[in-house]
Amino acid sequence: MIVSLIDEAVADGARLRPACEVLGLSVRTIERWRKQDVGDDRRYGPKSAPPNKLLPAEQRQILNLVNSPKFRDLSPNQIVPRLADEGTYLGSESTFYRVLREHQQLAHRQPSRPPSSRRPREHLATGPCQVWSWDITYLNSPVRGIFFYLYMIEDIWSRKIVGWQVHPDQSAEHAAGLFCETCEELGIDPQGIVFHADNGGPMKGSTMLATLQRLGVVASFSRPRVCDDNPYSEALFRTMKYRPEYPSRPFASLEEARAWVAGFVAWYNTEHLHSAIRFVTPDDRHFGRQEAILENRKAVYEKARRRHPERWAGAIRNWTPAGAVQLNPERRPTEKADLR
Repeated sequence: MIVSLIDEAVADGARLRPACEVLGLSVRTIERWRKQDVGDDRRYGPKSAPPNKLLPAEQRQILNLVNSPKFRDLSPNQIVPRLADEGTYLGSESTFYRVLREHQQLAHRQPSRPPSSRRPREHLATGPCQVWSWDITYLNSPVRGIFFYLYMIEDIWSRKIVGWQVHPDQSAEHAAGLFCETCEELGIDPQGIVFHADNGGPMKGSTMLATLQRLGVVASFSRPRVCDDNPYSEALFRTMKYRPEYPSRPFASLEEARAWVAGFVAWYNTEHLHSAIRFVTPDDRHFGRQEAILENRKAVYEKARRRHPERWAGAIRNWTPAGAVQLNPERRPTEKADLR
């Protein structure tokens, strides 16, 4: 069949070598097949079972063991060493896994929900205080292995840091308190706000979830171990820790850490020209000042082009306000490229 397909492609104008490469074959292989009667695949495989294959009785012994009340809640990685401590060896961990797989028993058996690989739901922000992203990052303390914890909430539409706190520990109570204080300071009703976070303990703690449910907040979470599902907070922390003034030494105290973060937040919200929002500050976009700023820039550029039109090859720079912002956008089907 492959030879006939190759011949058909060559008859239609294709070159032999590219046609063979598409199928992962070499020209010499096709030439050899043409010289011999290939027919069906005459490989018979091994005629005898491997000498180290477990007997059916041994497989049943492993299945009975892993399904026993003593071991049914443990993985093979836990079962095999325990058996060795008892002076028993039935097989390696890989052997246990292979037997379980062959009998369709290698599945999630705990009462907890299995890890989900489904992408988080897409959320769209068309204005301020619609979708917030938050996370916690470490700040070094004077004691090795002990950290201060920075809680930070960002509005993804304006990129404004709307709330932050630094604490000596991580807890859902601190997170819930920060959210309530942020809404109170901004004077907004939190009902309907999308609040996105990763899967950390403080993010999914009972106090935090109960607070969000009571306030009518839409809780959104990243997939386990997928940092790209929370890109806005990750990018914000990177901006913070790559600032030239970020301390190269640990913070001497909790008060010093809070003072430094307060200065960073003031700079970020009021001075930092953010590239994703047409180089206006987060405060300018959040409070509706971006239109006037960008319109003024547009007038400056148009005036410069009228003064020296020979220096402009096309349109001026795009100074229209940035549009809506998507959190975890869904993957749309794209048209396949025409490779002919």
